[in-house]
Amino acid sequence: MFLRTIRAERMKLKSSPVWLAFFILPILPAVMGTFNYLQNIGILEEEWYSLWTQHTLFTCYFFLPAIIGVYCSYLYRLEHLNHNWNAVRTVPIPVSYLYFAKLVMASLMVLLTQVWTGLLFVLSGKLCGLSSPIPPELLDWLFFGAIGGIVVCALQLCISLIIRSFAVPVGIALIGGIAGLAAVAKGYGVWFPYSLLCLGMRANHPGGPMQCGVFQFALCCLFYLALCVAVAVLWMKNRDVVAG
Repeated sequence: MFLRTIRAERMKLKSSPVWLAFFILPILPAVMGTFNYLQNIGILEEEWYSLWTQHTLFTCYFFLPAIIGVYCSYLYRLEHLNHNWNAVRTVPIPVSYLYFAKLVMASLMVLLTQVWTGLLFVLSGKLCGLSSPIPPELLDWLFFGAIGGIVVCALQLCISLIIRSFAVPVGIALIGGIAGLAAVAKGYGVWFPYSLLCLGMRANHPGGPMQCGVFQFALCCLFYLALCVAVAVLWMKNRDVVAG
């Protein structure tokens, strides 16, 4: 039954406008970051590592949170229209399946987005004329960034469940990404869910270890995932969902 629920969520994404956001939005921070790198190439001397800091400056704090917000809002869009929640709630499946199926699909979208981001980064470096080898840590940056992105998915799905608007949760995601910049600057990044993206992707220090430590990063990710799952399931179990 859970696999059928996942297939139903997958059908929503098939031929949906979300794929436009998937392809186009990651290109923007890649272009902006590459331009920034070329404009400051005299002081950015670490080639690939410097280019990565410029790409992630825009990706982690602005575009990727917004992209995740779009994914999650779209996954709840049909339920929030035309009283579809009434039909969904009559389906004989646990309410947890509804949330977990959406989380699986949103997480897969984040993983694909990270692959696309990595390809754009490599392409940008080649176009900049970087001749040194591609950093071996790139897969590590993308993997841990995806984990942080999945946490943001869990949170944004909760927000999109409660707020019926499509745009408002996306705006919250964008604000959360910007606030994540301030949280990292103050040294509280690991405790703020939107900051887990940049910590995982080593946005500020790609040449060294993760600022908060891998164990603490994983622990905080698990905590936020568990919290979001609990909130979403309790909300659907204890509150009538009314859609207009």
